Amino acid sequence: MTALSRDGSDLTLAGILGDEGLRLFFPLSALHAALWPLLWAVVNSFALPIDGAIPPVLWHGHEMLFGAFGAAVIGFVTTAIPEWTDTRRLQGRALFALAGLWGIGRAGGLVGGDGAAIVAAVADTVWLGALPLYVATLSWRKRTTRLFGMLVWLGALAMSGGVVHAGFFLGDAALAQAGLHGAGLVLLGLLGLVLARITVPITNLVLAPGGGSSPYRPHPGRLNLAPGLVAIALAGDIAGIPPAVGAYLTIAAGAAFLDRVAEAFIGREFFRTEILALAGSSLLAGAGLLLVGASRLGAPFPETPALHLALMGGLGLGVLAVFAVAGLFHTGRTLPLPRPARLAILLLVTAVLLRVLPDLGVLPPPPGPPHALAGLSWATAFLLWLRVYWPFLSAPRVEEADVC
Repeated sequence: MTALSRDGSDLTLAGILGDEGLRLFFPLSALHAALWPLLWAVVNSFALPIDGAIPPVLWHGHEMLFGAFGAAVIGFVTTAIPEWTDTRRLQGRALFALAGLWGIGRAGGLVGGDGAAIVAAVADTVWLGALPLYVATLSWRKRTTRLFGMLVWLGALAMSGGVVHAGFFLGDAALAQAGLHGAGLVLLGLLGLVLARITVPITNLVLAPGGGSSPYRPHPGRLNLAPGLVAIALAGDIAGIPPAVGAYLTIAAGAAFLDRVAEAFIGREFFRTEILALAGSSLLAGAGLLLVGASRLGAPFPETPALHLALMGGLGLGVLAVFAVAGLFHTGRTLPLPRPARLAILLLVTAVLLRVLPDLGVLPPPPGPPHALAGLSWATAFLLWLRVYWPFLSAPRVEEADVC
């Protein structure tokens, strides 16, 4: 007989993972984030098993943005949006259907080639389109405009994914690259939106662990400044504004992320890993966007390491921080973070520096194959998180563990 929790939910492994979006998609995201770079840099030597019209480096960007980070977005949206709207969350077959579509897309990215691009396009288009439709449906049911920002960004992510796949299908590398650049900005916009929502409660929980008071209140103008300026920079790129103007808009968006770092200076609690991780995500995203703008204005370094600093660093650290924090609260636990999770965050930052600083001329290239050491450090960070949190995510909530 199948064991049931106090509320009657299925306590089999499939039932537990299918009970909440983050339980299923955060581990999938961590596995993909860990294994893809190792396959890309160490096993396949920056190639794919099947050649096609699209350069393998664009497949790499696609798999990191829509694969690793895409699963994180699915897990966050299907978990947080029901909480924000006090509605029933997606469970069971709906979550596994999304996971199946996401997995089909990843299978296409694993082998490459023009045929795989078609398969990946169909699967990714469905789940990318399902997310804004889901948010729009909940907004309509609750008659609320609070989700408008999330709806816009998820719609933009779906459109950028469509541009990428159109480029893949047509063999137009320039179009696909433009879509990937847009997707990167969209994900940074989502990052800014998420950080604005979670930084305040986490900061207050660090300052007042009992939750009896809220000693920290942010400056209202900072809440949506970063995603707003990212949106302006993205709109400028789409409109085809002069490169120099676009560079300055990118710098402005980076400065807005750096402005969020000021929220971290809350006294000695500044040195808590939870605070440092959230502030570090804004810091790396902002610094990366500043360097992207500087590169476009003629700075003596390419745009690629700057983009890695913003996406691999800012977005990657933000994703891992959300995994670490939400993975506790949604399994009946609370802060502080487990010590291995703190080590995982340190390893991720180390991976970013190993990937970016040599290309910026700050450090010599590390020994071994190109980017292999960075890839290993990055993979270890996500696998370490998964090792620590899998027992939490694959078991009932703490208060339900002894219920049959």
